[in-house]
Amino acid sequence: MSNYSISDQPAGSTPHSTGAPREAADQPPDVSLLLRAHAERRWLSREVIPVLRQIETSEGLPDEQLPAAVAYLEVIWAEALSRARETDAERSRLDEPGPPEQPLLAKAHHYHATVRSLRQAVARRVARLLAGAPSSRVAARGVR
Repeated sequence: MSNYSISDQPAGSTPHSTGAPREAADQPPDVSLLLRAHAERRWLSREVIPVLRQIETSEGLPDEQLPAAVAYLEVIWAEALSRARETDAERSRLDEPGPPEQPLLAKAHHYHATVRSLRQAVARRVARLLAGAPSSRVAARGVR
């Protein structure tokens, strides 16, 4: 699980900040979307996926710790959903009238689509695990 602590946070951020600068709203929409999408991808890759994989494979996870791991997954997944909403809000800013020149527009659209695909793949795995689908290792071990 994560060894993340509040002391690991960059100055000026909060435990609920997305990793994108607070001034992201002051950035051009294409840059802001790239920052948000990158922060969301990092959260999924560094926080959610490792916990999900550990629960699915039972790698280094004793049976008595499984309920706590699932509860932790629920918490970090809720944070992931919050980050997804922020990323999608930044994406919607690109549809608003803005500066005529947005040099990173195509890259921002592509990166957002890539992160959305990752988000959807992780969402399917999380939903299957939290719902206790028969194919999940958690269900096979009798949890949820």
